[in-house]
Amino acid sequence: MSILFILVPIALLLAGGALLSFLLSAKNGQYEDLETPAYRILLDDCKSGEKPND
Repeated sequence: MSILFILVPIALLLAGGALLSFLLSAKNGQYEDLETPAYRILLDDCKSGEKPND
C-alpha cells in the first residue's frame, strides 16, 4: 500500500508532462495541417526548365 504514495505522484507528473507537451505543440501550430504532408510525396519535384524522367 505504501508503494501508492510513490506511484501516484509519478503518474501525475508523467500525465502533466504529456499534457504540457501536447499544449505546447498545439500552440506552436504542430497540428494545423495534417493532410498536406501526406500528399507531398505524390507531387513532382521538377524544377522549372527540367524535363521529367519517363
